[in-house]
Amino acid sequence: MQQKKDSIYSEYREKVADFVFDKNVVSVFDDMIRRSVPGYATVVAMTKVFAEQVAEDGAVCYDLGCSLGASAIAMRRGLEHKKGCKIIAVDNSEAMVSRCRHIVEQDPSNVKIDVRREDILDTKIENCSLCAVNFTLQFLSPENRDEIIRRIASNTRPGGMLLLSEKICYEDEQEQNFQVKMHHKFKSLNGYSELEISQKRRALENVLVPDTTKKHFSRLSEAGYSQFYLWFKCFNFISIAAVK
Repeated sequence: MQQKKDSIYSEYREKVADFVFDKNVVSVFDDMIRRSVPGYATVVAMTKVFAEQVAEDGAVCYDLGCSLGASAIAMRRGLEHKKGCKIIAVDNSEAMVSRCRHIVEQDPSNVKIDVRREDILDTKIENCSLCAVNFTLQFLSPENRDEIIRRIASNTRPGGMLLLSEKICYEDEQEQNFQVKMHHKFKSLNGYSELEISQKRRALENVLVPDTTKKHFSRLSEAGYSQFYLWFKCFNFISIAAVK
């Protein structure tokens, strides 16, 4: 499947349906996320660095909500000089998993990536050294967010790490409005029209419900992580490194 420019919301729609990760989104996903999420390339690239630092020989790493496998492949790069490591990449979208498997197969490496189609709430997590949950938690219900973070933490080795990247909201209304405005400006500078920005926002309203940074920190603490660091932030997007 050839990657192409995202124009999904370029034509006016009387009714905007809820956003889904279907084959139309998959076909433009690389372009969509690059133009929509500030710092996405940095977050993915740094996954390699975290894998190098955290994982030891025989490490088991996870990419939950893997989409097209960018974070899993970055992990793979960080594990290539270690022995006996494997990566489990999970997504519940059939279209995403199909494309992800093809991309992984075309990427030569001695580090195994097992791409699975399943709900991450059903994924069995064991002996985890590094787990990436990039822009995925925000699509789960609040109670399921608590559950998955607790389960990852309880099955992570001492010194292991969770990389959690999310769109966030702000408690202060003025700051919230400013950060959203700047995010929309970012998308505009990347070629999205006002119509596209507006319709995409409507499509995500009932699908992507963000938490505050404070809420993320509280959830991580309650799950049993001993340390957590806000290592990346741009507008209303963050990434946290949480250490068990």
